[in-house]
Amino acid sequence: MDTRHFQLLLGSVVNSTAKAKGDFLAVAELIADTLSQTLAVDCLTIWRLDQLQSVQQPICQRFLNQTLPFPCASIRPNDLATIPAYLDYLLQHCFINASTANFDDRVSELYGQFLAPRAITSTLDVAVRINGHLEGIICLESLVPGACWQQEEINFVSQLADQLALTLATQQSYQQQDLLTQFRSALAQSDQITLLVDLENLTISYANCVYLNFPGLSNAVIDGKSVTDTESFKQHPAIIKQVIENLRQGKHAEGELALTLDAKKCYYFAYHASPFITEQGQYVALITAKDNTHDIFIRSELERLAWRCSLTNLYNRSHFNLALEHCQQGYLILIDLIGFKRFNDTYGHEQGDDLLIETARRLTTFADNYGAKLIARVGSDEFAIVIDDNNAIDIESVAASLLSHLSQVIYIGSEQVNPKPALAVVNLGDMTHSMSPIACVDIAVQHAKNKVGLAIQFFSQSLLENFQKAADIERDLRLAICNHQFEMYYQPLMHLQQQRYIGAEALLRWHHPTKGTVSPNCFMAIAEQTGLIIEIGAWVLASACKQLYLWQQQGLDLCMHVNVSARQFFSGNLFEQVWHLITRYQLQPQRLILEITETELMEDIKFATKLCEELTDIGVGLAIDDFGTGYCSMRYLKQFPISKLKIDQSFIADITSSHESREIVSAIIAMAKALNISLTAEGVETLAQEKFLMDNACHHAQGYLYSPALRQKDFMQFIVQHQQAYAVNA
Repeated sequence: MDTRHFQLLLGSVVNSTAKAKGDFLAVAELIADTLSQTLAVDCLTIWRLDQLQSVQQPICQRFLNQTLPFPCASIRPNDLATIPAYLDYLLQHCFINASTANFDDRVSELYGQFLAPRAITSTLDVAVRINGHLEGIICLESLVPGACWQQEEINFVSQLADQLALTLATQQSYQQQDLLTQFRSALAQSDQITLLVDLENLTISYANCVYLNFPGLSNAVIDGKSVTDTESFKQHPAIIKQVIENLRQGKHAEGELALTLDAKKCYYFAYHASPFITEQGQYVALITAKDNTHDIFIRSELERLAWRCSLTNLYNRSHFNLALEHCQQGYLILIDLIGFKRFNDTYGHEQGDDLLIETARRLTTFADNYGAKLIARVGSDEFAIVIDDNNAIDIESVAASLLSHLSQVIYIGSEQVNPKPALAVVNLGDMTHSMSPIACVDIAVQHAKNKVGLAIQFFSQSLLENFQKAADIERDLRLAICNHQFEMYYQPLMHLQQQRYIGAEALLRWHHPTKGTVSPNCFMAIAEQTGLIIEIGAWVLASACKQLYLWQQQGLDLCMHVNVSARQFFSGNLFEQVWHLITRYQLQPQRLILEITETELMEDIKFATKLCEELTDIGVGLAIDDFGTGYCSMRYLKQFPISKLKIDQSFIADITSSHESREIVSAIIAMAKALNISLTAEGVETLAQEKFLMDNACHHAQGYLYSPALRQKDFMQFIVQHQQAYAVNA
């Protein structure tokens, strides 16, 4: 084919609509069609390289002369790192004309894996370049031995490659123009000030409409004017000079400026500046700024509110702690509303808030009478006040007066509420030890809450010593867990009508290395407070279930009672623990009875109900321990799936001498009978007590009349002996 025909074909590409639009894919298809119809080729592929020249992808392909199509991965490698010499030669010389591919070193990286398997004998690969950067490759391949590409053909393909490069350049130019248009539109729509500053001569090359239309800035500077003419430079020259210095060093800069503009109004701007270098090598900074005036106002308002309780408008704990650091004299009083959580759960948060608001009002009134300035709500149900030290003041009378004032009846809606405050008092002038006043008053208030009668506790050295003893017990408890110092004891449970033992209550004993055997009464409260009860309770439950399993294996028809603490009950994984142990030991679930107190059930009625139902659904029994000492009403008792009540030993102790105790126990027995709930009496020590219980149809009993809590070996011997005696009598 002559040169003139090649020029005509080239002209059709040059003048095509696709090339004018910068449609790279369409021009590639046009060139592929032109070459496949003009030159003797068996396979033609046009490839596009990524910007890093690390990967190539096929743009279009043609398989001619009945050549079977091959996957792209078998024509050329996708990963260009495998053919570095080939790429380098192609970039430097623009094309590779390999008429004998098997002997041509220029395509040796391609031949073995990509050319030979397809019987390619010759190839013409032409580079598509823009400004010396390889953008693509046109690959022509032939199966004909000895095929040779003529110079006119090579020139023709190279010219088409140039047109493909021009098309790509046009496409990129259009894309850049479109991107620039989008960028300008985005800046126009933005609510932020945007500036472009020439860092060499410090002139503004661009300012968006937000800057130009901002009150007080619009006439201050226009495009091409110096940065030194801006209001920010005039009002804060040192700061702006430092920002410019940082930008010239390639660093980012950000901060906040206050500018007085527009009739002396103060505006706050948060700015950010980033340096960059243009393609022409010009050093430019992109500066954005946001009008932060409203946010600053809100922030200052929030900072003010941060020191106040939003509900009561009293100071909060954070402010109180800071202010307390400067109080060297006076009396710190902490007020705790006993039972507030229960009130909140019973009557709702709205009425709970009303109670807090009224308490705060009363406290403020009281403080005004004594000239106290520092009053705060320091917890959900805790308040604090500092009374100035005055020689004429009788702090005991003041505390008693405050307690009486806060204990007065409050009417909330139609409800009459009797607040139950507990007060703790610390003399700030006596703070000679390292503990903070807040820590001391926290210790004291716990004692005040447990007091019977006047709920006021003054902090003293003895209180601190008791606290430190509790800390020692906590430390020893942690060691006890690690060193396996706990042991399970078992107290027999008597069936009163049948006069035989039907089970046991699992009780924990601590074998302290220096103090000997320690009763749970001496450490369980501390374990509960510190959270160690979770781990201890899990061990107790596991040990009891294992023992129940051993009893089952020995053929003993016994049930196991296990106490569950409040923290353990509400830990969230009690059901999973019980399910795991029942499954592991293949226990008869009805043989396991978990004992919980009324108080525990009432802490979170919804959660407690759900958990109790889950446990009873798998057959586990539930007993209310120490029944009669809490506040579980008949309504809630019917709500829980309880199978047993355990009458507290305080009612049993004087049942033979106290008419009131006899009436209470009789009422409990009658209620349990009506609800079809089993009954166990705790602390039975005399035959007279046992007779009264039997006469009133109480089901079970436990106590020293039968046996104290025994070690496992002693318990087994006790049960076996009793069973033998029972069998003889039967």
